[in-house]
Amino acid sequence: MTSTPQPARDVVELCRDLIRIDTSNYGAGNAKGEREAAELVAAQLAEVGIQAQLFESENRRTSLVAHWEPDGCDTGLPPLLIHGHTDVVPAVAADWQVDPFAAEVIDGYLWGRGAVDMKDFDAIVLSVVRDRVRTGRPPRRPIRLVFTADEEAGGPLGSGWLAEHHPDLLADCPEAIGEVGGFSLTVNDRRLYLVQVAEKGLAWLNLIADGQAGHGSFRNDDNAITALARAVTNIGSYQWPVRIHPALRQFLDAVEDALGVPVNADNAEETLARLGSISRMVGATLSSTANPTMLGGGYKLNVIPGQATAGIDGRFLPGYEDEFYQTISRLIGDRVHYQKAVADIAVETEFSGDLVTAMQDVLAAEDPGSVAVPFVMSAGTDAKAWSRLGIRCFGFAPLQLPPELDFIALFHGVDERVPIASLEFGCRALDRFLDRA
Repeated sequence: MTSTPQPARDVVELCRDLIRIDTSNYGAGNAKGEREAAELVAAQLAEVGIQAQLFESENRRTSLVAHWEPDGCDTGLPPLLIHGHTDVVPAVAADWQVDPFAAEVIDGYLWGRGAVDMKDFDAIVLSVVRDRVRTGRPPRRPIRLVFTADEEAGGPLGSGWLAEHHPDLLADCPEAIGEVGGFSLTVNDRRLYLVQVAEKGLAWLNLIADGQAGHGSFRNDDNAITALARAVTNIGSYQWPVRIHPALRQFLDAVEDALGVPVNADNAEETLARLGSISRMVGATLSSTANPTMLGGGYKLNVIPGQATAGIDGRFLPGYEDEFYQTISRLIGDRVHYQKAVADIAVETEFSGDLVTAMQDVLAAEDPGSVAVPFVMSAGTDAKAWSRLGIRCFGFAPLQLPPELDFIALFHGVDERVPIASLEFGCRALDRFLDRA
């Protein structure tokens, strides 16, 4: 005899437990807490009879993989990959109103680093899976659960390492859901649920200018700093051409319908500005981007250095990787060269198929009158690693959000927090989704 389903009953405490483990990822292989977080997830799964494997790319850089194929699921269907990451970006406690790792509940919100990115979805997945095991409700198809380390540093010690060293674990998964998507955006009292179907490629570059070192009082026509400054200025002031990706066009069409105003490439920025902070993220997908972020060179005021360096955060749209690098080469000129510090592919799939239909059906059932729309992500996720295995990746971590919440600003932001009601909605939506996916 099964008990009454309560998929949201544990989600708040599970999320609090995860937030209280400081899994700050400082980059360059420097992180903490990922082993403890993976062990917590493994223990929660083991409590309901699901055994997980822990994998370490380096000491304590731990990712988890679990196969959930209970009696009653259709093993003739290919598995669905559901993935999240346990690491978070660092938080400076002095900047916050609360301790970022205390996981306080205040006025209907759960506060803490990772509440939005992405321990909320980790907890939703754990809560739903545990409840379905307890109540004897198998998913429609087999599920692969993956919780990775190192996503906040691009994933070379997490998803990238798993995809390279253990591709067999996920080789039979044609599709996946994870971050960033499934959250609501209210436009003229209509809720649009944004499902990520594409994300920009990553090009973190080191610019290097070499020149003639010498005394600061001498004339110098081969000054590395001068050459570098020119290159940085060219990149920082360059206006990249607008390229409307098909998913962005569908998103703009939905916004056009909700606002009742036409949206085209010429006025897209102006229209998006009416959507609040999300306009920054969506606006960044109108074109490739390259932003200077670091400068280095010299060691004394009266010495011209022989070398100067700069850092560039570059992101290119799907299909425009070659154009991006050709443009960078032209902008920096012959005196400067670049090295790729971190580089990764752009990802895209179509907003179509049975899995998309399941998302649309679930959102329509949980929030009648809402519309699911695709969008392009300006940043990157673990989808890059999974797509290399031929997996179609969607950002679908459903959250119904209050219209006044500046949700996008909370990603990596100060005072990160998620509404308790949104966590509960996510549990209901994911629970329903597992019956249809």
